[in-house]
Amino acid sequence: SQRQTLNRLSHPEEKRVGTRTVFVGNHPVSETEAYIAQRFCDNRIVSSKYTLWNFLPKNLFEQFRRIANFYFLIIFLVQVTVDTPTSPVTSGLPLFFVITVTAIKQGYEDWLRHRADNEVNKSTVYIIENAKRVRKESEKIKVGDVVEVQADETFPCDLILLSSCTGDGTCYVTTASLDGESNCKTHYAVRDTIALCTAESIDTLRAAIECEQPQPDLYKFVGRINIYSNSLEAVARSLGPENLLLKGATLKNTKKIYGVAVYTGMETKMALNYQGKSQKRSAVEKSINAFLIVYLFILLTKAAVCTTLKYVWQSTPYNDEPWYNQKTQKERETLKVLKMFTDFLSFMVLFNFIIPVSMYVTVEMQKFLGSFFISWDKDFYDEEINEGALVNTSDLNEELGQVDYIFTDKTGTLTENSMEFIECCIDGHKYKGAAQETDGLSQTDGPLTYFDKADKNREELFLRALCLCHTVEIKTNDAVDGPTESAELTYMSSSPDEIALVKGAKKSAVQYELLHTLNFDSVRRRMSVIVKTQAGDILLFCKGADSAVFPRVQNHEIELTKAHVERNAMDGYRTLCVAFKEIAPDDYERINRQLIEAKMALQDREEKMEKVFDDIETNMNLIGATAVEDKLQDQAAETIEALHAAGLKVWVLTGDKMETAKSTCYACRLFQTSTELLELTTKTIEESERKEDRLHELLIEYRKKLLHDFPKSTRSLKKAWTEHQEYGLIIDGSTLSLILNSSQDSSSNNYKSIFLQICMKCTAVLCCRMAPLQKAQIVRMVKNLKGSPITLSIGDGANDVSMILESHVGIGIKGKEGRQAARNSDYAVPKFKHLKKLLLAHGHLYYVRIAHLVQYFFYKNLCFILPQFLYQFFCGFSQQPLYDAAYLTMYNICFTSLPILAYSLLEQHINIDTLTSDPRLYMKISGNAMLQLGPFLYWTFLAAFEGTVFFFGTYFLFQTSSLEENAKVYGNWTFGTIVFTVLVFTVTLKLALDTRFWTWINHFVIWGSLAFYVFFSFFWGGIIWPFLKQQRMYFVFAQMLSSVSTWLAIVLLIFISLFPEILLIVLKNVRRRSARVRTKFILKALSFKKTKVDPGWR
Repeated sequence: SQRQTLNRLSHPEEKRVGTRTVFVGNHPVSETEAYIAQRFCDNRIVSSKYTLWNFLPKNLFEQFRRIANFYFLIIFLVQVTVDTPTSPVTSGLPLFFVITVTAIKQGYEDWLRHRADNEVNKSTVYIIENAKRVRKESEKIKVGDVVEVQADETFPCDLILLSSCTGDGTCYVTTASLDGESNCKTHYAVRDTIALCTAESIDTLRAAIECEQPQPDLYKFVGRINIYSNSLEAVARSLGPENLLLKGATLKNTKKIYGVAVYTGMETKMALNYQGKSQKRSAVEKSINAFLIVYLFILLTKAAVCTTLKYVWQSTPYNDEPWYNQKTQKERETLKVLKMFTDFLSFMVLFNFIIPVSMYVTVEMQKFLGSFFISWDKDFYDEEINEGALVNTSDLNEELGQVDYIFTDKTGTLTENSMEFIECCIDGHKYKGAAQETDGLSQTDGPLTYFDKADKNREELFLRALCLCHTVEIKTNDAVDGPTESAELTYMSSSPDEIALVKGAKKSAVQYELLHTLNFDSVRRRMSVIVKTQAGDILLFCKGADSAVFPRVQNHEIELTKAHVERNAMDGYRTLCVAFKEIAPDDYERINRQLIEAKMALQDREEKMEKVFDDIETNMNLIGATAVEDKLQDQAAETIEALHAAGLKVWVLTGDKMETAKSTCYACRLFQTSTELLELTTKTIEESERKEDRLHELLIEYRKKLLHDFPKSTRSLKKAWTEHQEYGLIIDGSTLSLILNSSQDSSSNNYKSIFLQICMKCTAVLCCRMAPLQKAQIVRMVKNLKGSPITLSIGDGANDVSMILESHVGIGIKGKEGRQAARNSDYAVPKFKHLKKLLLAHGHLYYVRIAHLVQYFFYKNLCFILPQFLYQFFCGFSQQPLYDAAYLTMYNICFTSLPILAYSLLEQHINIDTLTSDPRLYMKISGNAMLQLGPFLYWTFLAAFEGTVFFFGTYFLFQTSSLEENAKVYGNWTFGTIVFTVLVFTVTLKLALDTRFWTWINHFVIWGSLAFYVFFSFFWGGIIWPFLKQQRMYFVFAQMLSSVSTWLAIVLLIFISLFPEILLIVLKNVRRRSARVRTKFILKALSFKKTKVDPGWR
């Protein structure tokens, strides 16, 4: 039989697809069989992207996938191959700078990842080999190795627990680094290996584990262990998540355990969970790409115009071949079409600086450095958890200022998720504990207010159910003498609800034997235990949501309890129903067999177990219900009010029942007392025989009501909320399924569009009884609305991860339900109230800063290149550069880059306190307002005006060619240098005019950049450089500044260029002041009128 089993394990045709076989200790299970070691990956963790060898090719490939970088590479290659007017250095150096800076940043980030990987991979572990403890590095662990782990150590790979020092084969584990849950979870060894507590005994174990191939779900594991002994046949035991210890989790309150490695390295659940997170892109990046296309079109137009005009100019023989510049034989023989093409390319090269390559690196630096301000914000620091905000991605900072819809979870996000036992009902009789007594139910004659009394046996039964039907573990704090009467007990559970209930039902102990636990999950919404009393009776206790328990109990028992449940839900309490049934010994045998069979299944274990659970949990008797209070989070109501005032639509998506969620929504002011509620729930639809017809009627009715009340234009919709009747919508999961999955006949295929029309007109929406996947469906549905609104999801639990990943911006709350939400989010904050400042202040400022940065970059490059274009009309379209190559190269890198970077990090055009206290300011920037066509055209025309002033102002100055007293004549390089000087000073002073929040850094970079330009110009023209062929800039700058008229021209041209901007600022200030005066006057007039009407008013 051993041989048959081994053959079944090792022959691939017999083995099911998707499973692996692991031999414990890498020992063959039979002496007679040949043992072939299977190949699995090693235990190295690799989170880095690059190695020393592939860094350069891989990084360059990634960078040149960016349009602007690729474009500049093409321009550079054109300059190298074609005879172009400017040196390849002019585009090659900025491109090299951008590529190098980005490569250094990405290389440094990857080096940090390598360092973190090495810390993990080189850590010390102990492995049992030949009955001895062998010290090894973590990366040397192989699948099948037996590993020893001591208290407070983290598990080096995914292990199946074989034994622990506790004797009963249990150990306690915290998974804080995986899902953030700091509470202890209990894991179990299979009973056949419990006794193997030493290195010698564990080495004698001969066993094979069959389990599923690696998959990322932390809470699922399916396997079985076949244990072999010399005399008996192999014993098979099922393995589940309770037997699996995950890499990254920490061993607590247990001195030592032995486990066998089943998944190692990149196949561990932790490694699989950190892969494949999709890249989110902000709306601003899309605007940048649109602007790039416009400017590329301008560039092509300029090049085409100049090429055409060149050949028009050269159609005159004298212009084509003047006496002083005869053509060579090669030039005469060249095809005209080819010559036109190379001329077009040359003009492209000459004007290519209109596309700002350095903008990308500036935007990258702005996002990266700007994200630290969120992490450093003291207002986000929470003393309770001793943590502040966390930024997981810096690519979406500006998106925080563009949010239209907020989707929030309720429990743990709007509420504290700290439960307090309030009351219960047994057989319809209400029992209310005194507020300060957590064990108010301990004696029926104690401090307990009851209204009539249930039968004593029923009370006992109810309390037993609460004491038995849970997953709470007791940790005794008196470790020296073991648990004693006086020892302080600490309750540990993965659910705060359960701790509240167990504390509420704390009572003198009666012993029961636990036979089976039918675990809770979010689909079943209930849990059960099967226990055996000392008398030998077998009982099932079940606890769950009313929607999950009521259909499974006797109908006549429901009415009394249902009234209590609904009333408690209306008061905002979380309710659970409790039921039980007695199981006959014969039935138990069958149930036991079915459960063991389902637990042993390797394929579809969850589905099989769910079916068995469903069959067991029928025909139960309802005993009563409990009510637990979940308090509202601090400032949750004020935050929602502020977000509402900012024109944001807030939707609450919760798995809770409608009444509880509704009362929470009123408490946190999502619904006002004046809000008219429209309900699309099972209650409102079940009135009719045909649900779909009734749903259609309601949808049509609500749409009529809303369209009648609201204006047609969506632009005035945000204002309309405050002027018209406010509407709120309530929908539950089953109705949503009906709407999304409605049959495709003509009457019902427009359900979805009508539903969306209703949603858009409602100020607040509450979706209750939502499954995690439905939350993501709703976010996706709103994302795809006309106009693609920006969505933000905020939640604290694992059930919120799908909606956090689906929305444009995902925010995790570092709550009590674990850190899975925070880990998968883009930003994590300790409390819901922090959302207000995150959006209204940080989001607003980030958006304004980056929008200004983008517009400014295009503006300064158009100012830079327009004089170059105009110059062609005065040099016979000969592709003569206006500026020196050094100026072309340094303009974007050195002379104008730091002031805009400092502005984009530090600017506060409105004070932060004002932004948070007046949420309406958020509306001014919504809808990507600063990067629309209007502002874009304003900046473009401003650049065109200034570029024209620079060129023609200097041109008119040069009408008198002799600008010095000694009658020296200035040349074209002086002309270009004057234009360039006016350009650098104007664009830098324009930024100074735009700056509202001055710091020493702004002063340093603005005036420092101008000083650097002057210093560089003197330095560049003051030395004869041996590596230059022509010394065309030699003493040009110094000579130029020796002329008084040049000084006058430069100052005058800077003033003329900035005059429209100065005029605009003055007019704005005048308007603002007159508005203030008018407001004061009106207020005075009103107070005077009031005093006159009612002299005793004061």
